[in-house]
Amino acid sequence: MTAEERQNLYTFRDYVTKILDPTYILSYVAPWFKEDEVQYIQAEKNNKGTVEAASLFLRFLLELQEEGWFRGFMDALNHAGYSGLYEAIENWDFQKIEKLEEYRLLLRRLQPEFKTRINPSDILPDISECLLDQECEEITQICSDKGPMAGAEKMVECLLRSDKENWPKSLKLALEKEESKFSELWITEKGAKDVALQDLEDEEMKTSEVQIFYKEEPECQNLSENSCPPSEVSHTHSPMKPRGYQLELALPAKNGKNTIICAPTGCGKTFVSLLICEHHLQKFPQGQKGKVVFFAVQVPVYEQQKSVFSKYFERRGYKVSGISGATAENVSVEQIIEDNDIIILTPQILVNSLKNGTVPSLSVFTLMIFDECHNTSKHHPYNMIMFNYLDQKLGGSSDSLPQVVGLTASVGVGDAKSTGEALEYICKLCASLDISVVATVKDNLEELEEVVYKPQKFFRKVESRTTDRFKCIISQLMKEAESLAKSIFDTLGTITLGNFSQIQNRNFGTQKYEQWIVAVQKKCMVLKMPDKDEESRICKALFLYTSHLRKFNDALIISEHARMKDALDYLKDFFRNVRTAGFDETEQDLTRRFEEKLQELESISMDPSNENPKLKDLCFVLQEEYHLNPETRTILFVKTRALVDALKKWIEENPKLSFLKPGISTGRGRTKQNIGMTLPAQKDVLHTFKTSGDNKILIATSVADEGIDIAQCNLVILYEYVGNVIKMIQTRGRGRARGSKCFLLTSNSDVIEKEKINIYKEKMMNDSILRLQTWDEAVFKEKVRQIQIHEKFIRDSQSKVKPILDKENKKLLCRKCKAFACYTADIRVVEDCHYTVVGDAFKKCFVSKLHPKPKNFGSFEKKAKIFCARQDCCHDWGIHVKYKTFEIPFIKIESFVVEDIATGAQTLYAKWRDFHFGKLPFDAAEMPK
Repeated sequence: MTAEERQNLYTFRDYVTKILDPTYILSYVAPWFKEDEVQYIQAEKNNKGTVEAASLFLRFLLELQEEGWFRGFMDALNHAGYSGLYEAIENWDFQKIEKLEEYRLLLRRLQPEFKTRINPSDILPDISECLLDQECEEITQICSDKGPMAGAEKMVECLLRSDKENWPKSLKLALEKEESKFSELWITEKGAKDVALQDLEDEEMKTSEVQIFYKEEPECQNLSENSCPPSEVSHTHSPMKPRGYQLELALPAKNGKNTIICAPTGCGKTFVSLLICEHHLQKFPQGQKGKVVFFAVQVPVYEQQKSVFSKYFERRGYKVSGISGATAENVSVEQIIEDNDIIILTPQILVNSLKNGTVPSLSVFTLMIFDECHNTSKHHPYNMIMFNYLDQKLGGSSDSLPQVVGLTASVGVGDAKSTGEALEYICKLCASLDISVVATVKDNLEELEEVVYKPQKFFRKVESRTTDRFKCIISQLMKEAESLAKSIFDTLGTITLGNFSQIQNRNFGTQKYEQWIVAVQKKCMVLKMPDKDEESRICKALFLYTSHLRKFNDALIISEHARMKDALDYLKDFFRNVRTAGFDETEQDLTRRFEEKLQELESISMDPSNENPKLKDLCFVLQEEYHLNPETRTILFVKTRALVDALKKWIEENPKLSFLKPGISTGRGRTKQNIGMTLPAQKDVLHTFKTSGDNKILIATSVADEGIDIAQCNLVILYEYVGNVIKMIQTRGRGRARGSKCFLLTSNSDVIEKEKINIYKEKMMNDSILRLQTWDEAVFKEKVRQIQIHEKFIRDSQSKVKPILDKENKKLLCRKCKAFACYTADIRVVEDCHYTVVGDAFKKCFVSKLHPKPKNFGSFEKKAKIFCARQDCCHDWGIHVKYKTFEIPFIKIESFVVEDIATGAQTLYAKWRDFHFGKLPFDAAEMPK
């Protein structure tokens, strides 16, 4: 080491001490340190903290005179995972680390919010690459030992010391994925350092109810060169002739290489997979057989792919079958796999079968095809399957592994800002799928462009209302409700409503206000008082006030994007439901206040001068397009189910547009606010839209659930709707007819900017793929292998830490009124995922009402809903089902507060999996005869 390097290390010591935890590298540099020096450093950390320990470590380090210590120090940084610090010292350039300072400042300011809002276990897998492996283990252990708040505190400490330049963005993506309200506070763009002191914009984008997994439906209309619409399919068999670009896409996989096929929606990737599958099965010599598994993420796609594969292969003498979540209960997975050549599965079926040993290993297959393979990340079932594959590969197993083929319209680029970062993201996806080739169309581009029409993209910035009397009245009702809630706190003395949330300067009708409501509501639920009756009364009243505030806020958001009439109908429905359940003095007072304003609100909502300018613009676009082409078929994408209903009513009641006869399609997922469409209803709507000329427009919430893929669709409208680059490519791909158009309508210029960024990212993705395709195959394989080894190390490290079960008996209290419900000792688990309560005592704590939509699911028959038995509460606790010969309740943990019997401490859990207590399986012997 030169004197200059020693001086530089001393000069930049402040950067080093802010990042380095010396105890993580002591084992690597021990040869240069005396034993007592190592002990001093460890003691300094325990007594004074990490920064002081790092300062002492540097002092000892700079005093060393032995040869090689500097290189030993650098190697230690590299081995421990301090890649950012290593790079900075190697080049004596700390600019990247310096740029992180504003995010550290922001995180320090937001630390109280982070601790109360974030469950570290939910986001750790997504930010683990920004932390050291040892830090990940420590966070997991602290969560297990001391709970999520202590774990969140440790996570903040680790992030503040992170030297990874992408940690602020990775944290943002992880928060958005978990739909955390904290993500609105964590701003990673320029000016982030001031965000904690500023009010967020009122026009924030409302989070869309869109799943994080995107997909395409089988492209039946472009299967082959001689394809024809379903209605015209001949009953006599004629071999389908592949197009040139389809042969080009299939070639690497037909040569036996693990391949991602990345090609536009509508080009016939399904047919390409048929070609690959057929070639694969035919290549086996006499006496040997191949076995193919094709994965489809969603049940509608599974059903269509099963139909396509069956028609194509059964006439060729191959056996095709399939299993989905809807049919798994009645079939033997093992038998289906053994008896068939091609098996179509929803991926969770195989995940479960590998876990329980029904399928011993992936070696039973010779080819695996992943539809929508871009989902192979995080905890998606695709990744669970590939973890098994990679463990087998890297573990040195002698069993042969199946060939892997992935299909997608877009591999995506994640949060990449450059082609280099995009390339890294794509390499990571390739590593997850063990890919050696990314196949795209290059030699037959002209032919592809003749088949797949890329719609024109238009951006329209529309105006919002200039005056809004409706908003003024609802805002006044919200102020009154807030004032009533504050008056309760005034009686408590030491606690105020403001103390319950760090969010300041919140405005009505914004997502930020909803964040505040959620934060306050959660704090109210675990409010403790010496007088338990008083605690119950106050918690229930606060629950009611915050619930009403949330509904008012929802109504303002609906009014912003649709009609005032729709927002008012939403509130009238809510108050109608309030009257039918409990309806105590607090609810009566709030209902009276609303009804006093109802006539005025009715008058305002019916006034034509209050028409929403956004809807005027939407009407203009639709009229213009149907005037130019009366045969236009439209898909209108919106963010929420409430907007789907509102816009359907608006179109039906608008004489200029009623001829469109809108159909609607919303996801099957359930939220606290809405119940999704059933699968049969969804399929009926899509079938009608595809085959009938009656519905000229389909209003949908997302491409995630529906698999909408209509070749004749020539107009796509995104109404205040934007996502990532994958979603942009998929939604745009719905407009597949020649001359198709895609409009983005929004009053928020940020939405337009985000969509333009997506267009740039699409180009960046394509450039990255082209660059990747120029790499030497051996170089690419080694890159993939190194990523796989690193990811496996992280997985193995995380799997070593198991949550510690709480064996103490605890109480479950109604989350609304704090009435006692049951003890954890009486809870039993039915079929691994449903929770019931045994014993007669619990039966007195709830009342049952017939379920409005009784139905069978799996081995259960849903018969009734159960509610808190207190007449002034009636909080929803779950359902009553018939299981085998028993009628038992199923409770949901989000309806309860968990109270420690010894300390009285109260905790909220959103999901059962977060509640680590001794879970006993349901035993029929415990049930009364």
